[in-house]
Amino acid sequence: MNAAVIAIAVLVFYFLGYRYYSKFIAEKVFQLSDDEAMPSHELEDGVDYVPTNKHVLFGHHFSSIAGAAPIIGPAIAVFWGWVPAIFWVVIGTIFMGAVHDFSALVISARRKGRSVGDLAGVVMSGRARTLFLLIVYFLIFFVLAVFAYAIAGLFVKYPTSVLPINFEILVALAIGFFLYKKGVPLLWPSIIALILLYFTVWIGTKVPIEVPAIMGSPIVTWIIFLLVYSFIASILPVWTLLQPRDYINSHQLFVGLFVMLLGLFVAHPQMQAPAFNPNPEGALPLFPFIFVTIACGAISGFHGLVSSGTTSKQLDKMSHARHIGYGGMLGEGTLAMVATLAVAAGISRADWLIHYHDWQTASSGGIANFVLGASTFLQALKFPPILANTFISVIVISFAATSLDTAARIQRLIIGELGSAYQIKLLENRYIGATLAVVPSLLLALFAEAPGRGLGSGGFLLWPLFGATNQLVGGLTLLVATIFLWRSGRPIIYTAIPMVFLICMTTAAMVWNFKTFVGNPLLLVLSAVILALEIWLILEAVLAFNRQRGGPDSIAQEAEAD
Repeated sequence: MNAAVIAIAVLVFYFLGYRYYSKFIAEKVFQLSDDEAMPSHELEDGVDYVPTNKHVLFGHHFSSIAGAAPIIGPAIAVFWGWVPAIFWVVIGTIFMGAVHDFSALVISARRKGRSVGDLAGVVMSGRARTLFLLIVYFLIFFVLAVFAYAIAGLFVKYPTSVLPINFEILVALAIGFFLYKKGVPLLWPSIIALILLYFTVWIGTKVPIEVPAIMGSPIVTWIIFLLVYSFIASILPVWTLLQPRDYINSHQLFVGLFVMLLGLFVAHPQMQAPAFNPNPEGALPLFPFIFVTIACGAISGFHGLVSSGTTSKQLDKMSHARHIGYGGMLGEGTLAMVATLAVAAGISRADWLIHYHDWQTASSGGIANFVLGASTFLQALKFPPILANTFISVIVISFAATSLDTAARIQRLIIGELGSAYQIKLLENRYIGATLAVVPSLLLALFAEAPGRGLGSGGFLLWPLFGATNQLVGGLTLLVATIFLWRSGRPIIYTAIPMVFLICMTTAAMVWNFKTFVGNPLLLVLSAVILALEIWLILEAVLAFNRQRGGPDSIAQEAEAD
């Protein structure tokens, strides 16, 4: 089958989803109104709460959610066949992922920008709040470790990408200064920055940068550098680096998606991967693992943390939530679709059989396979191979790096909320919070890179645990949204069905992981703790429903008020 035909069909489904389904959710379920007070105005502090232009905020939000996961997940999941991967990406994005992101953004904005974990305490109990925040802490713990490792691996494999990525940071700092301190309009500086960035991509092909090895590995060197950068980025005001970098990245990423799609339509290759691969060697079972392997490309708990952790604090008007929350997820679904087609059609049949010979080979080569496949689309546009590889690797790293610094900021805020809940003032200090956010993830990433551990020797061992935890947080976020809607007397079926499905699939994956992690005490204990927290939180939700069985009308006002 022609890959270009599949891409057009998916884009049409996404258009229809935004045009009709998101409008229905906005008007009939959440009943959005611009008369609602926004936390960015009520609590403006110049650091986290900052009223932000709709398009700038979309850039931050999209760049933050579109990390490496919607590339890695589909690039691995094609091992089961391209049909299951595309099907889950499309259905998951329209009816689950976009609704999840939209819901988290709205309910957080209506509760003064509080995180979805904090909201669990509002709609369930104080214990539920702590349980949710602890699960979220573990998720971001994995996000920082996995993404830092993924970027480090790309820097080592494609040293031509180092110069443009670091140049982008410097330009973002300059734009943030001129925008917020000098009042310079944003559009033209960001366009000039984008042009300069692509120029440095070309320079990078001439000036590859390599770093000395620490602990015997240059990957370790980059992991340390990246997490130190994440610490710094997480404590700076959002206007200095986070917003301008994400805005520049949003332009870059949209241009990158456009160029990859254009190359796909020009090349219009036939699908090389099998439609179904029913008996792949050494693979985890299709059910439930395709639903946690393709996480961020269909639905992702991390997105709810971005929506409620940073985006809701910058939302200028409530009507912007549909464009940013639902529309941002459609952008990520498009990236997941491109990633699927890149590894299913951009790689020759012979190479596909080599790269997807068995589960270990497939699971360890997700990003590399994407770069290989997507670069063939660019070569159809007459890009030289080294420039195509550098261009794609810069896009992937830009996706992942924005999620990395956003994750560190969210983790700092989560730690602060735990400190506030238990009156531990030290945890509310942003420097202490950032340290506690970054250091444990650094240790986990170094553990993963150590010989015989998995990420650096034998595949993404952390990926099944990261994926399952990520989707678990997504299901629990939908649980919070469902209770919130029920307490407000509004329809719950549109969040309840995805919630039940996702919690069932992720729980099954978590249980199966016990078998995978036998012989690895650390990961076995981590998965057991997360599963125990999930069960406890679900029991808290059941108790909350029982306490409020008298009906939603009596508590609707409380659910809507702060």
